[in-house]
Amino acid sequence: MCKIKINSVLFLIVLEIFMVTTTAFEETCKFDRKMEEQCLNHTYKTVKPLLDYLRQVLNELKESEIDKNKFNELNSDLMEKYHEIVKIHEKFMKDAALLDEYKNKVLKGEDDLQLSQSKVEKLESEINSQQNIIVTLKGELADNSTNLENCQLKFQNLNSSLIEKDEKIKRFSENIQNNTEYQKTLELKLEKSKTKLIKQDKDIQIYQFEIDTLNRTSENIREQQKKIQLELNESETKLIDKVKENQLCQSEIDILNKTLLNTLVPSSCSPFGDSDVHPLNVSGIGFFDVLCDSQIAGPGWIVIQQRVGGDEDFNRDWATYRKGFGSYKSDFFLGLEKIHRITSLQRFELYIHLVAVNGSVFYAGYDDFKISDEDNGYALSLGKFSETIIIDSMRYSENMKFSTFDRDNDFGGGNCADFYKSGWWYNACQHCNLNQPNMIYPLFYMKEAKMLIRPKEAMKK
Repeated sequence: MCKIKINSVLFLIVLEIFMVTTTAFEETCKFDRKMEEQCLNHTYKTVKPLLDYLRQVLNELKESEIDKNKFNELNSDLMEKYHEIVKIHEKFMKDAALLDEYKNKVLKGEDDLQLSQSKVEKLESEINSQQNIIVTLKGELADNSTNLENCQLKFQNLNSSLIEKDEKIKRFSENIQNNTEYQKTLELKLEKSKTKLIKQDKDIQIYQFEIDTLNRTSENIREQQKKIQLELNESETKLIDKVKENQLCQSEIDILNKTLLNTLVPSSCSPFGDSDVHPLNVSGIGFFDVLCDSQIAGPGWIVIQQRVGGDEDFNRDWATYRKGFGSYKSDFFLGLEKIHRITSLQRFELYIHLVAVNGSVFYAGYDDFKISDEDNGYALSLGKFSETIIIDSMRYSENMKFSTFDRDNDFGGGNCADFYKSGWWYNACQHCNLNQPNMIYPLFYMKEAKMLIRPKEAMKK
């Protein structure tokens, strides 16, 4: 009996220690979710000896002969403790479920953290890329600043050149004004000389009348007539001198006019060093604009034919080809009469610039290009040939007159100009044609073509 009491007291003490330990351990587990497995193992190890001990005590109680009331009381106490243990176990299971939930939340938080880290790494990569782009842009900005400074220097140089050109134009204008005033002065002198001549003619008539009268009177009158004759001779000499002076004045005026025109407006593009539209003054036709080119083959070239846009129709009549047509900004033909007048002034060379459909660039050159007048059909003359890859296909058209759909000058059976929808120097019919809708030069189809001329001596300079 004493042993049972001692064991019961000991059991109660141990049970209290277990509850305190379990409660403390539960609080510890709540704060340390990573110790979940350790908590479960520790709880199992703690509860199992107590359960074994309870079984042993129950067995001893059954085997011992004790008072039934006391046994019932002890049994009641044990059952209460057992129910408390069950409650503790249920609470522990709930806490374990909460621990699992916390664990899942921690795992989810770790996944979210990994996603956030991935996003941070991606953002850091994008920031690095942006920084590299910023560095590149700073370099480009520095280069652009340098280019801007260079452009500003070029602009200043161009502005200085424009100022110098304006000063030259101003001087030319002053020279023109002075020459005009001088011309007016000479014209006034000429008018005065003419007036004097008229007056002198009248004096001569009067003198002649007086001579006739004196001849009919006496010898003295004859002597007087001789004197008058001498005066007339002197007057005539003076009159001849005045006429010569007027002729010299007129010659000087003509020379000044020619010098003025030749000084201001040239007859070729040789004085110009750019690629732009400029006026020319050509004998027999006067003033007209041309497109000068200094980029393709050096300075001083006149563009007489151009196919770069594809918008112009080259199937034109004789009168249109004689006058010229098109736009200097795209496709055009300068005009047969202008080309004839220009090439009749001096020896010209021809340069043909070609760009094939595949992008290849070719040229053909001739050292004595000219065309005849309209009476001879604007016949073609070329001179010697120089080339790159392509053959001398223009030679087939040499000495041929120009043909259009309304004027057939070719050697073919029909009208080549009407068949190929363009004017050209056809033979029977062609080996090349830079005016037809699909430009051809043997072996190649062309997408661009230009015909340029300049004085032969310009190449020597």
